[in-house]
Amino acid sequence: MERAYFDNAASTPIFPEVVKAMGSVLLENYGNPSSIHQHGRNARSTIEDARKKVAGLLKASIGEIFFTSGGTEANNMALKCSVRDLGIQRIITSRVEHHCVLHTVERLGVDVQIDFVDVDADGLPRLDHLETLLKSDQGKTLVSLMHANNEIGSMIDLKDVGTLCRTYDSLFHSDTVQTVGHYPIDLSVLPIDFISGSAHKFHGPKGAGFVYIRQGTGIGPYLDGGSQERNMRAGTENISGITGLAMAMTRCCEGMEAMATNGITSSASLYAIVAHSLSQQLCSLRKSGHDTKLAHELLFDSPDLYAKYLLSSGS
Repeated sequence: MERAYFDNAASTPIFPEVVKAMGSVLLENYGNPSSIHQHGRNARSTIEDARKKVAGLLKASIGEIFFTSGGTEANNMALKCSVRDLGIQRIITSRVEHHCVLHTVERLGVDVQIDFVDVDADGLPRLDHLETLLKSDQGKTLVSLMHANNEIGSMIDLKDVGTLCRTYDSLFHSDTVQTVGHYPIDLSVLPIDFISGSAHKFHGPKGAGFVYIRQGTGIGPYLDGGSQERNMRAGTENISGITGLAMAMTRCCEGMEAMATNGITSSASLYAIVAHSLSQQLCSLRKSGHDTKLAHELLFDSPDLYAKYLLSSGS
């Protein structure tokens, strides 16, 4: 019996063409991007081509995209460098963030004030409470709220939250690891200062990601020791990983258009397809969670199945 993989929120299978492209880079494009000879220039060109693709897909400037080892590093960079370089005195976040944000905020709490915004039953931050927190004069503030929850898929409205942050002269960071490549993000119009992405969440390789830093934000380098990534992240670049990231993200963004063409534009439409298929073959399903969710992520339960049987069948 063929096994179905239902854990794409944790990691996605890599596209075969991405593996092929990465293999070619590893075998043929082996120069150090910092070297001035031909091999180095070829490697540098490959990285900058990838940066241009990522920036274009997000409608950002190429100077606002910095490659990292993944979403965890990207989020750490945005949060820690903001506190270090921008005079942040308070961070507002929620208790349902990914651990790479929660644990980072916990560490930063030694030096800055940490406030938690209330969330509703669907895991969405209450904007009325966020505004109450922002209204209180507690010094320069950074708000960090994830775009889509990695467990239940509930999504915030980046424009609404960002506009609220701008109203109270606060910076806005969002962990967008679950949405990049799956949901359209237009950074040319969104009032946001930092976002993060991780290639293995959209059928790219593990160990490759990026951080978007709005131009003029003014933070310094996260890692010292070299001039890579425009002096923002020292260390020889992962050329093959960056290549795979850009290729996978390009294909996923093209896939978003295909899903819309086929009528799969929300979790509700995807749920209808899955529920119909499973109810005919296996069991009945009950949808849970908020309707404002990622189109590719479902939260459901079934009165006909025990969770332990589902887990054991996939081991």
